[in-house]
Amino acid sequence: MAINKQQVRTALTHVMHPEMDKDVVTLDMIEDLIVQDSFITFTIDLPEKDTKLEATLKDKCKEAIHKFVDEDAVLDITTAVNISKFRNGEEEQGEFPGQGHRSQKKQEQDQEDEEILTGVDNIIAVASGKGGVGKSTVAVNLACGLARTGAKVGLLDTDIYGPSIPTMMDAHGRPNITTEKQLIPKEKYGIRFLSMGMLVDPDQAMIWRGPMVTSAVKQFMNEVEWGELDYLVLDLPPGTGDIQLTLVQTVPLTGAVIVSTPQNVALDDARKGVAMFKKVNVPVLGMVENMAYFIPEDQPDKKYHIFGKHGARNLAEQMGTNFLGEIPLEQKVRESSDEGKPIVLGDMETKSGEAFVELSNNVIQQLAIRNQEQDPTEKIDIKIKP
Repeated sequence: MAINKQQVRTALTHVMHPEMDKDVVTLDMIEDLIVQDSFITFTIDLPEKDTKLEATLKDKCKEAIHKFVDEDAVLDITTAVNISKFRNGEEEQGEFPGQGHRSQKKQEQDQEDEEILTGVDNIIAVASGKGGVGKSTVAVNLACGLARTGAKVGLLDTDIYGPSIPTMMDAHGRPNITTEKQLIPKEKYGIRFLSMGMLVDPDQAMIWRGPMVTSAVKQFMNEVEWGELDYLVLDLPPGTGDIQLTLVQTVPLTGAVIVSTPQNVALDDARKGVAMFKKVNVPVLGMVENMAYFIPEDQPDKKYHIFGKHGARNLAEQMGTNFLGEIPLEQKVRESSDEGKPIVLGDMETKSGEAFVELSNNVIQQLAIRNQEQDPTEKIDIKIKP
């Protein structure tokens, strides 16, 4: 049975504010409630930043929804500071509970860094400046190429609006959930993977604001049983927006792989992608030139540089970063992606299969050099000045 908003609001009336004799619905603390299939997202408004209160209310809301609505519901709960709401509604009755008397303790709690993905040795972001350059194809085949070496590999699709991993891995079913309400990644080809496309109806569009999207990405890292991994490959959406910034604020990325095609319109955006990661102190492991040349199926020795020649190779040299390899454009790459069996796991006689194996080996080499010569990456703190 489909979940509706009224069911969620009714369940949340059982969530009492720990310092007031009223529930969060009566206090008008619930905003931006969206229900899509079994995925529920909303924001809890607070009078000020309070880590302890945030955690308490989130836990109670999850408990109420799982108890009164759907025990398998996937929740995306965020918090926001809305001073004006509580000032207008509660100021006449005195200080709103939670303000003032816990400030020192609260500050100490806010400074605590939550450790996540502690079992992952290397977190690799696969990014591109623009869409349509085959970034997801590279991410999936890179993950499978790493798994070919016997490594423990995870693959996380962080493209909330346009997830591709379910199709490329031929896995559309919902992941299981532990008794602690942690998502269990799907596993195939020796890879643990997760995508928003496995949690919602594939025919439904994700009509979400930026904060909801970034919160979902955080949950994919905080509330998923990833276990021990040698590599976690992150398939990023195109561009340099909210999700990219959320990732560098949330997890210490080991390095980034930038994907581009050879033509100038893609290279212009790839340049921005390299610059962004360098600006936030994330090492760029190198660039990949995808669709470097076309190989006709009936003429495997022919190369047609239909998008230009060596554009990404030349850009990597200009920007002082490594060139990790060029991937040809072959029909079998498209067919293998549509069939859900990445080409790097198939016939190694194809030029693309060989190229993806070489790419995986080059990434492993650059990670070894990076980890030997550089300190571990730190999460960054982005502050917006008033």
